[in-house]
Amino acid sequence: MRFIKIILTFSVLLLTSNAIISQSKLVEKGNKFFERYAYDNSIKTYLKAIENDEKSSEIYANLADSYYHNADMENAALWYKQLMDFDLPKVKGEYYFRYSQALKTLGEYSKADLWLERLADLNADDSRAMSLKYDPDYLEKIEALSNRYSIKTVSINSSQSDFAAGFDNDRGVIFSSARDTGVARKITHRWTGLPFLQLYNARISDEGNLVEAVKLDGDFNKKYNESSVAITNDGGTMYFTRNSFNKGYQKDKTGIIRLKLYRAYKSGNYWTDITELPFNSTEYSTAHPALSQDNSKLYFASDMPGTNGLSDIYVVDLNSDGSFSEPINLGPQINTEGRDTFPFVSKNGDLYFASDGHLGLGGLDVFVCKDLKSPGKDNIFNIGKPINSTKDDFAFIIDDETANGYFTSNRDGGVGSDDIYKLIQIKPIEIPCEFELNGIVTNKKTGDFIPNASIVINNIASESIKELKSDANGEFSLVLDCNVESYIAIGTKESFTQDTESFTIDKEKSLVRINLELEPKTELIAVGRDLSKDLNINPIYFDFDKSFIRADARVELEKVIDYMNEYPSIKIDVRSHTDSRAPDDYNIALSQRRNKSTRAYLVKKGISPSRLSGRGYGETQLVNKCRNDVKCSKEQHQLNRRSEFIVIEN
Repeated sequence: MRFIKIILTFSVLLLTSNAIISQSKLVEKGNKFFERYAYDNSIKTYLKAIENDEKSSEIYANLADSYYHNADMENAALWYKQLMDFDLPKVKGEYYFRYSQALKTLGEYSKADLWLERLADLNADDSRAMSLKYDPDYLEKIEALSNRYSIKTVSINSSQSDFAAGFDNDRGVIFSSARDTGVARKITHRWTGLPFLQLYNARISDEGNLVEAVKLDGDFNKKYNESSVAITNDGGTMYFTRNSFNKGYQKDKTGIIRLKLYRAYKSGNYWTDITELPFNSTEYSTAHPALSQDNSKLYFASDMPGTNGLSDIYVVDLNSDGSFSEPINLGPQINTEGRDTFPFVSKNGDLYFASDGHLGLGGLDVFVCKDLKSPGKDNIFNIGKPINSTKDDFAFIIDDETANGYFTSNRDGGVGSDDIYKLIQIKPIEIPCEFELNGIVTNKKTGDFIPNASIVINNIASESIKELKSDANGEFSLVLDCNVESYIAIGTKESFTQDTESFTIDKEKSLVRINLELEPKTELIAVGRDLSKDLNINPIYFDFDKSFIRADARVELEKVIDYMNEYPSIKIDVRSHTDSRAPDDYNIALSQRRNKSTRAYLVKKGISPSRLSGRGYGETQLVNKCRNDVKCSKEQHQLNRRSEFIVIEN
């Protein structure tokens, strides 16, 4: 969706925090192109800068984003990887999400999910990432909801972008197109070189095909972009999207021309009396209108103040006197930190919308909310294949009475950059009979929670239904079929005896809570022993003259943390050591810093400070001959840069 990304969806510029102070003119030129959304030019300029051996996280981030917004996900993924490899600790979470999205469009779902998991670790408040935690089997669910539609391209598609068909009571549909009409004076968009978007009518044939595309009559198709319409049931009023224009283009404070919603009335075959809606602004965009089935509400997408993500879906009441209520955000169940856009409300009252923030197959996917009065994760569904693909799929509309409709996609195999597809609904999506199981795994003796415990859910026939792990707080959550009469939950953890709990289903309740209590086994490590030896923990090494926790050391420290969580009465003495390659007093201070760093890491991971003691011993307890003035290899010195974990109470 290269053209549409620039004109009709919303984006933000998220530069990393370590932009270089002194930039070359080439990079400055690339940044100016990037800030003006001139992505073709920014790509060329940044690539030249990289050829000149200029490297920074800003260059890599902007280059990856340029490809991302131009829908070139293969190159976007390539440069997001370069960004992560270059300076991962300073990369902001939004790049984790975009890298994940780029990988999805390439079909690399396992890698994509890993980056969503990392985003969840970085920001537990990001709903896009946390949704994977609570719905790890989302691909299976999408597959189960797939094949409910048949699709076919329509004949009015051109070699340019054709998208966002909206039902028109008179001719069939109104859609937007960037096709070249062959007029003597071709007006093109200055950022892309492509023709401006114009509105067209098309007739719906008896077979559902779109034919006979002609320009819309009225004050349209001049020197501004127009798209995405919604027409009232009586056919007399139309709401549509247009660039911010009033006797000339209107720019925001950064020089960007935003989008606005407009209203037009029909007089004969001519649309006239065009006015913009009162909640528009030159400082944010409003776009992609949709009407409720009774025409009492207008839905739209916007990045106005109060928006949770890059764009959210809002609603206003349409008053009988033609006025509007204040816009209301549809809330976090519908809207995510990503793009939530292109709403459509069917005659049945179902809200269809496009999103890249809810879990999907890649790019924008089409979702449906089956209950607008009480939207929640149990009634919002990805409508599956073939509507959704690894590319952008959006602008879904359907006539519930005929089960026919249309949507737009930039998937491979189309005629232009975006194409309109006809759809026939074979089987509607219905809200399944489901309930949520919440549980917690605790230590039966102490009542403390047990993280990373294994939970198996069986049916009454002892067939495994689901397997999962408890989180860092010992909690777990999953959705189960309420048509199954009863289940059995089995909790296990190394060094604990297992616990089971049976529970039956009450279809009147949507939530069941259980508690699995595991009793610790009595295999305690004796006082005075080093945990490293009994738990097969590799030595916690430090780099020369450093006190930060290395990546390989973090892996080993997790073993200590797991053991201390399993045996909450255990107390340990952390002992840190250095090699001899510095003055004795300096090594004592260095080992103290290493000791403090080690204990701080354990505390950060949930171990109570009261269970930890320790100090640094410098070079006073070397494990080999490498004393002062003794020549040794780097490897021999490294053996002395270590930490020990001595049990002092159990």
